[in-house]
Amino acid sequence: MISHKKYMEIALKLAEKGKGSVSPNPLVGCIIVKRGRIVGKGYHKKYGEEHAEINALKTAGKKANNATMYVNLEPCSHWGKTPPCTEKVVEAGIREVIIGMEDPNPLVDGYKELKFRGLKTKIGILREDAKRLNEAYIRYTKTKKPFVTLKLAMSLDGKIATSSGDSKYITGREARTYVHQIRHETDAIMVGANTVIKDNPLLDSRLVKGKNPMKIILDSALKISKKAKVLKDPSKVIIATTNKAPKNKIKEFHQKGVTILTLKSVKGLVDLTGLIKELGKSEISSVMIEGGSELSGNAIKEGIVNKLMIFTAPKIIGNGLDPIKNLGITKVKKAIKLKNISTKKIGKDILVEGYL
Repeated sequence: MISHKKYMEIALKLAEKGKGSVSPNPLVGCIIVKRGRIVGKGYHKKYGEEHAEINALKTAGKKANNATMYVNLEPCSHWGKTPPCTEKVVEAGIREVIIGMEDPNPLVDGYKELKFRGLKTKIGILREDAKRLNEAYIRYTKTKKPFVTLKLAMSLDGKIATSSGDSKYITGREARTYVHQIRHETDAIMVGANTVIKDNPLLDSRLVKGKNPMKIILDSALKISKKAKVLKDPSKVIIATTNKAPKNKIKEFHQKGVTILTLKSVKGLVDLTGLIKELGKSEISSVMIEGGSELSGNAIKEGIVNKLMIFTAPKIIGNGLDPIKNLGITKVKKAIKLKNISTKKIGKDILVEGYL
């Protein structure tokens, strides 16, 4: 007989299909099992559309009666953009519900509701896997701030570019495709103005044909060119600036269709803590910082980074640019230590992920 864990793994895998389409909602997958057979499957496909449980119940039809439901996140029990899932689960005659983790949204109390309605319920199956899958949703729901990942790509000797500033491309195509996949899954990409001026990047998901993220450019004096490639679709660009920005330039960017956020300045730079709060108000629940080294250092120092993704290529550059500046650490014992580290090989490159 297949164990609860195996069925939950299937539900989690299904949930992943919603990546890039459901934010700021969670990724949810659901399967319905009867007499050892999967009779219904569903996942949350798009923000505002039906939840995973409803999609699974539809595919199961009458077979849902007296069956067991597996879902990676506690079913909703309140009216939101859609009716409560708990009602539909009870109506369908589901006998038992196995849940991966609690929903951090205080309005959701599906586990207790289903128990109260007489269904057999169990929670906590593959809880850690379920939490990792929805780490952005959990942080956003609890704090109304986005989950921030800092992505770095460097050589074996820790350089992100040569001394002349050339950085194309340190990592291989497989790693770059992987990053484009994550861009598709992330709400917004954040870079500093110098990255836009020096590299003129597109910051899109072209290698995977996925949804393009919002682009956030930190530009305290509004130095970037109005012809920068990143402004190809101005409706997907937010420029965070300060009162140092010339008023006429702000007006020009506005007219182009770019969103301008004027924030207070901290040591001449955009206030990152204030920016993160503002992004949360715009329902941006996940951000990936992609450069440069000053922004990376300031973001870590300001405490806005939750996770690091460091790609290391088997190349040696020698004199070059360091990935992170301005941390001011003078003793090894004061070094920042990452938690919950995992590694994987992507093409010829190594990816190290860890949490702050």
